[in-house]
Amino acid sequence: MTSTLEFQPLRLPERVQQLRLEVRAFIQSEIDAGVFNPDDPETDWEIHRQFARKVAARGWIGMTWPKQYGGQERSFLDRYVVNEEMLVHNAPNTVYFTADRQSGPTLIRYASERIKSEVLPKIIAGEACFCIGMSEPDSGSDLFAAKCKATRSEGGWRINGTKIWTTNAHQSNYMIGIFRTSAPTTENRRHGLTSFLVDMKAPGITCNLIDQMSGIRDFNEVVFDDVFLPDDQLIGEVDGAWKQATTELAYERSGPERFLETFAVLRNLVGLAGNSADQRLGEAIGRLVAELHSLRRMSVSVAGMLEAGREPTAEAAIVKDLGTIWEQDLPQRVRDAIAFLPADEAFDRFDEVLQFTTRIAPKLTIQGGTTEILRGVIARGLGLR
Repeated sequence: MTSTLEFQPLRLPERVQQLRLEVRAFIQSEIDAGVFNPDDPETDWEIHRQFARKVAARGWIGMTWPKQYGGQERSFLDRYVVNEEMLVHNAPNTVYFTADRQSGPTLIRYASERIKSEVLPKIIAGEACFCIGMSEPDSGSDLFAAKCKATRSEGGWRINGTKIWTTNAHQSNYMIGIFRTSAPTTENRRHGLTSFLVDMKAPGITCNLIDQMSGIRDFNEVVFDDVFLPDDQLIGEVDGAWKQATTELAYERSGPERFLETFAVLRNLVGLAGNSADQRLGEAIGRLVAELHSLRRMSVSVAGMLEAGREPTAEAAIVKDLGTIWEQDLPQRVRDAIAFLPADEAFDRFDEVLQFTTRIAPKLTIQGGTTEILRGVIARGLGLR
C-alpha cells in the first residue's frame, strides 16, 4: 500500500505581501548604507551580529513562537516571506538563521520549561547562534549509524566522539546534538538516539575548521572529549530522538534556502541580459525562472502544511532533493547560456559571481541530508520501503 504526496496550491495573502515590502525596504536600506553587498557574501562575523540585532528589533526572529517566550505567534507564511527576502538578497543572517528555522521550534516542542525560558528569548533578541550536531565522519547523513556516544554519569552524561560538517559550530553558542545513548535493537534501528542541548563553550569541545574551495570557512569537525552535560540539558526522551529529528528536518529541508543559495547568479544573468537577450538566451532564462517558480510553489505549500500543524516529512525531502539539485546545476546552466555573450566590464563583474557560485555548488546536495538519504525518506513516505 502506498501513501500519497500532497502539494496543495497556496497563494500568499495580501497581509503577507505587505510584510514582504516592509522587509524589502529594510534590506535595501542596509545595502544602500553599505552594510553588505548581495553579490559578495559577508564573512565578517561582527556584521552578522549587528544585523541580527537589527532584525530582532523589528520582531522578525521567532515570529511564529509563543508570546510567553517573546514570540509573536504569527504565521509560518509571515516567516516565509521574511526568510525569502533575506535569502534573495544574500543578507548576513547567519547568527539567527538556524535557531529561527529549526532549533527554536525543536526546543518549544521538546525541551524543558527551564531551557525554553532561558534560551528562546536570547534567540529572539538575536543573541544566540545555534549549530546542528547530526552528521558524523563514518556515517554522513545516515543518523541510524551515529556513534558519537553519551554515557550516563553522576548528575548527567559524558559525550565522546565526533560530529562533522557542522555549520558555524566555531561561532555558535549552542548545539542541538543527537548522540548514541544505547544500541539499536533488531526490531527498531531507530532506537538508542538521544537529543541534548550542548553549550558550545563547555570544556572538552574542539572545533576544527574545514577548508572549502569557496574560501568560506563555516564547516567544522566538532570533537567531544569527555564533555559533561547535566541531566537538565536533555531534550525529549532518552533513546527516542529519532522522531524529534524527523520533525526538525521538516523545518530544515523545505525552506527557500534549499533552492536560493546560488540565486545571485540568475539575478545577475537577468541583469546582464537586460532587454537585448537573443532568443537562445531568453529561452534559457525563461526555463530557469519557470523551474524556480515551481520549486517555490512547492516550498510555500510545505510552509502552509507547517502552519496547519502537520509534519510534511516526505514533501520537505522532495523540496530539498529537487531544490538542491537545481541550485547545484544552476551555475553550469548559466555558463552554458552566456557562451556567446561578448566580454566587457559588466561581464567581468558577472563572472565573479558565477565563479563563486560554481565553487559553492558541490556542497549543496550534501548539507541537510544527501540526495541518497532524501530519496530513502521519500520512498518511506510513499510506503515503498
